[in-house]
Amino acid sequence: MGIRSLFGSLRGKIIGKNLKIVFPEGSDERVLRAATRLKFEGLIEPIILGEPQVIRETLDMIGFADLNYIIINPEEYDGFDEMKAAFLEIRKDKVTPEEADELLHDVNYFGVMLVKMGLANGMVSGAMHSTAATVRPALQIIKTKPGVSRTSGVFLMSRETTEQRLVFADCAINVDPNAQQLAEIAVNTADTAKIFNLDPKVAMLSFSTKGSAKAPQVEKVQEALQLAKEARPDLAIDGELQFDAAFVPGTAALKAPGSDVAGQANVFIFPDLQSGNIGYKIAQRLGMFEAIGPILQGLNQPVNDLSRGSSAEDIYKLAIITAAQAIDDDE
Repeated sequence: MGIRSLFGSLRGKIIGKNLKIVFPEGSDERVLRAATRLKFEGLIEPIILGEPQVIRETLDMIGFADLNYIIINPEEYDGFDEMKAAFLEIRKDKVTPEEADELLHDVNYFGVMLVKMGLANGMVSGAMHSTAATVRPALQIIKTKPGVSRTSGVFLMSRETTEQRLVFADCAINVDPNAQQLAEIAVNTADTAKIFNLDPKVAMLSFSTKGSAKAPQVEKVQEALQLAKEARPDLAIDGELQFDAAFVPGTAALKAPGSDVAGQANVFIFPDLQSGNIGYKIAQRLGMFEAIGPILQGLNQPVNDLSRGSSAEDIYKLAIITAAQAIDDDE
């Protein structure tokens, strides 16, 4: 299934569900182009944050001013006192009322609170903000799922010419995860892959295959593999594998004979952020893969982070994925 077919499937999953996704960066034209397209197609009910007059002027300029949008200015929100009380309860003994006032006038904190309070199903931000500015309020307010110690970021890697779809993690959040954290990332990524209609075959990547090299970095991956297998014996997961052994059948036959993952992996778990970030960008720039994400996983409700270089098309696709995550979380 190619990327067009995949997003056709995801659109079919979310259409007509009246899912509300918050877009905190309402002053950005790219965000508004994506939000208006999603509303026009009946996929999502966007909640756009910002100054209403500025937003409507941009909507008029791009030719979509005639639709009825939910536009909220956090500075003039009627439900602010209720939101502040809920926020203070969540952040009990960690922020003062004065600090809560300041934080909730930050569009990302405000947007995450809309999700937490059930007024929205998810949030997409990051076109104008750093990853930290998007992720921090999500971790403080929505928090991670039971049994998950931290969130992580995956990229859906797609190449239309070959109809290949792969998932890479963690390429966005955790600089140097330990074995337990790496195992969590592997399990969470396998579940995320299912949203994209993939039957996950998970490769724990290293510069070693099945003990061909010895180093503390290799031992970490080996330990993570065992922990992941113990946590989820139902998953097809193997390691430690070099990328060629994980991806190329002929190499797998030589380096990891008998593996049910080697040579056919579609989910790749990198041992640290440095290798993950380098790996996805090489695939994107030299391999001509489209990199969609980072898609955050492990949160109780979906909040996703954009690259500041994102196009309107990127934002559109990540919003669809966010809506699909919201449905998946409810099932």
